[in-house]
Formats: sequence, C-alpha cells, structure tokens
Amino acid sequence: MALYSSGLYGRRNRNLIYITLALLILLAMVFVFGRIAIHKGKGKTAEIANVKEKADAPVSQPKVQPAGDLNVGTSAVISEPNKTAGLIAEAVACINANPPKIIEARDRLNEVLAMPAINAQQKAFVKEQLSDLADKWLFSRTIFPQDGLCGSYKVQPGDVLSAIGKQFKVPYEILMQISGIRRPEALQSGQTIKIINGPFHARVYRSTFTLDLYLQSTFVRSFPVGLGKPGMETPTGLWLVKPEGKLISPTWTDPVTGKTYQAENPDYPLGSRWIGLEGIEGNAKGRTGFAIHGTKDPNQIGTANSQGCVRLHNGNAILMYNLLMPGFSQVEIVE
Repeated sequence: MALYSSGLYGRRNRNLIYITLALLILLAMVFVFGRIAIHKGKGKTAEIANVKEKADAPVSQPKVQPAGDLNVGTSAVISEPNKTAGLIAEAVACINANPPKIIEARDRLNEVLAMPAINAQQKAFVKEQLSDLADKWLFSRTIFPQDGLCGSYKVQPGDVLSAIGKQFKVPYEILMQISGIRRPEALQSGQTIKIINGPFHARVYRSTFTLDLYLQSTFVRSFPVGLGKPGMETPTGLWLVKPEGKLISPTWTDPVTGKTYQAENPDYPLGSRWIGLEGIEGNAKGRTGFAIHGTKDPNQIGTANSQGCVRLHNGNAILMYNLLMPGFSQVEIVE
C-alpha cells in the first residue's frame, strides 16, 4: 500500500507541474504577442493620423515663373504666332518659287499692308515688293490666268480703244502701253489685247509727301509729291478726277498774280500733264481749281511750295495721267 500511495502522489505532482508550466508559457506568449499587437496598432494609428493630417493640410500650388522672367530660348516659352510676319514669309516663298507665284504673292502682301499690326519696317518692305511685282502683273504684256485685276479682250469689229478703256474704267493710254499698241488707230478686229479692271485710285499723305497708287484696293506703287505751302495747304478730304479734267500742258493763269502761262513759256510751272480734281467729301467738298500735275522744278518735290496742288515729277505725272480715269478715279488726301 505504501508503495502504491507514494507512486500515485508523485504522478499527480508531476502533472501539476506540467500544467503550471504550460500555463506560464501560454501567459508568456499572450503577453509577448499582445505587446507586439499594441505596438503595431500604435504604428497603424500614427500612420492613419499622418495620412489624415496630410489630407487636411492646404494643397500648395506649384510656382509658375512669369514668362517675362524666362530666357527667350527656354522651351517653356511659347511665343504667339505673328500673322503679319507669317504672311510676308509666305509671299516671299511664292516669289522665290519655280515658277514664281506672282498673283498669290501680290494678294498676300496686299493683305498684310491692310493689317493694323504692321510696323514701319514691314510696311516699307511690303510696298517695295508690291511695286516690283506690279512690273510683272500690271505694266507688262503678261496675263496671269488666276488674276482678277487683269485679263484679255478680243477686239470686235467697230471697237475703238477709248470705248474699251471706258468699259473697263481705265484710260485707253494704259491699254496701249501694256499691249504695245503704237496708235489708237492701229487697233485691229480679232486682235487680243490685255485689259485692266479699273478704276485706279490714289491716296496722298501730307505728313510724308507721298502718293500711293491703287488699282481698286490693291497697292501698286508710291510716288513722292510736292504739296501746298503754309497758308495754301492742300485740302484734306476726298476728290474725284473731273470729267474732261485731264489736259496736256494747258494754258494756266496764276490765281495770285493773275499772270497767264503758255506751255512754251520758259517759266511755265505745270510740267507736262494736268489732272483736274473736284472735291466731294470732307474739307475738299465744293473746292475747285486743284489738280495733280507735273513741275518744271523737281527740287520742289517733297516740299510744301505749291499753291495747293499735288505736284509730281513729270514722268510720274504722265504715268498718273495714263492711269486715273475721269469720273471714276478718286484721290483721298489725308494727314
């Protein structure tokens, strides 16, 4: 019995020890894992708080540097396209094309000339190019198929050159010039001639002593002029070339001195052509006695020395005489 009781008690003690150890290990594990969980929870909480803080913070906008502070060559700068320069470049490309696109270049340059943004340097260049182009499309026998300002006309039986000119609102003299006709009587039925769809007009700038010539609204060429002296200034406003107002070296009486001059007089002041004007608008309205004419003194071109008329070099006066059509062509005089 004694042996039996002692064995049973020893086994029970050992089992109790094992259970106690197991509980201690379990408690230790719970403690350790609990600390880990708490630590992770705090980290997560801090992370969530950090995210929330960022979300609640005001959003800072990126700094944009003003374009004026950037270098011109920087890719961040995008310059606004210059339409004026672009059209000029297109026109020059048309001129340099093979074959040259004369009418296309003319129309582009004429469009540029009317732009408010054009500067003085561009304007001078455009006028020079248009003047050169006019020798090709206007003052030559060449007819460009796509040109709306010039064309061809087949002479019919009974046609006379002056009537053809009136039909197209240009003087017959310019039709003779561009078609190589020596005399009006030399016109032949069945002949094809070059015609111009007129009329021509002019604009005179008092501030620059310049006359700009236009065919309809297309610029042709500029000419230097002389204008009225102080006290007898050339009136601004709109003028019409008088019907029957174009004369070759007419007799003229000076309205100030009353002296009459004949074309053969050594001191005849008018030059070779006279284009009479009548005022129709502005300060010009109702005014008479004014004209565009030549001069015997070319040194007065570009100055204010006339009695109010517009003076031209004699060669330019002849050309203007051949272009301006009485009753149709207008002359605008501006500052």
